[in-house]
Amino acid sequence: MEEEISAPKGSVLEQLTQQDLSLQGVEELTARIGLLKEEIGRAEAMLESKKGSRNDAEALFK
Repeated sequence: MEEEISAPKGSVLEQLTQQDLSLQGVEELTARIGLLKEEIGRAEAMLESKKGSRNDAEALFK
């Protein structure tokens, strides 16, 4: 079973999930997917950076 993730009310992410995609054409949807994939990559890189910083801090205080 997949865990459902909800965006905070009023956030840009929530706005994205509420948009009617049926109004967009193939080119617009392709561009949207590309931008979202780039943003996922950026978020993943930041997550890894924060994990590294946390691990460094934990090692320092052991």
